Amino acid sequence: MLLELKHVSRRFGNITALNGISFTVGEGEIFGFLGPSGSGKTTTINIVTGQLKPSSGVSYVLGRDSQSIDQQIYEQIGIVSDRSGVYERLNVYDNLVVFAEILKVPKDRIDYYLAKVGLADRKKQPAGKLSKGQKQRLILARAILHKPKLLFLDEPTSGLDPTTVREIHELFLELKAQGTSIFLTTHNMEEATKLCDRLALLDRGTIIEQGSPREICLRHNTEKRFRLMTTAGDELEFGSTADEYDRLCRLLMRHEVETIHSCEPTLEDVFVKVTGNSLTR
Repeated sequence: MLLELKHVSRRFGNITALNGISFTVGEGEIFGFLGPSGSGKTTTINIVTGQLKPSSGVSYVLGRDSQSIDQQIYEQIGIVSDRSGVYERLNVYDNLVVFAEILKVPKDRIDYYLAKVGLADRKKQPAGKLSKGQKQRLILARAILHKPKLLFLDEPTSGLDPTTVREIHELFLELKAQGTSIFLTTHNMEEATKLCDRLALLDRGTIIEQGSPREICLRHNTEKRFRLMTTAGDELEFGSTADEYDRLCRLLMRHEVETIHSCEPTLEDVFVKVTGNSLTR
């Protein structure tokens, strides 16, 4: 496993930020950490990257205890967080030159990744003149410049426009195909559903569900309902009683069904059901 947490807790005075959480992240997968602001997502990243000590429990990154990782480990991981900064007086290109030299990677990668994050036309612009979203893209390009084995992304698409988000998602999937594992924190259930192989739902420092997005949704699909549109344009919903199944079969046999969908809950539906709270609270 590239990342493993065993019963990790973190307390700040009387406040419990993390409460005995455990999970693993394997090679070549995107693992989502899904929860509202203040649920403990950033605290988790800070612990597993050695920036914060747990109150109890242990975490391992690339086989090394997170509290003793060294430069060799840092050269194999990438981090994008709200605490990541840029050299504002340097232009966009030179920001990446600095890190290319530190990480000993070919400088010809710089133009490639600037294009991938949509900053090719900004390469000569001072980083301090970039918008918040553009700085976020520059930080992302810097984090993947050395093709890390494990990439930590803390709300990486927050504040970005939909077109850029789509391009960034494609880049994440490309990195995954190349063998990079990604640990993604987000409160965006659409993003998690689209990208994640597995995920954990986090609420007030406690993991309340784990599994693939589909497994979690189906696990909580207790009502078994269907929604369809008829060829006449009527929208109907059916439950799981024998009478409603008979009615649905009659419509199908008469070729009167235009579309049909199951009504399993979304990740947000599951979160609200289990916790009584919204992911965006």
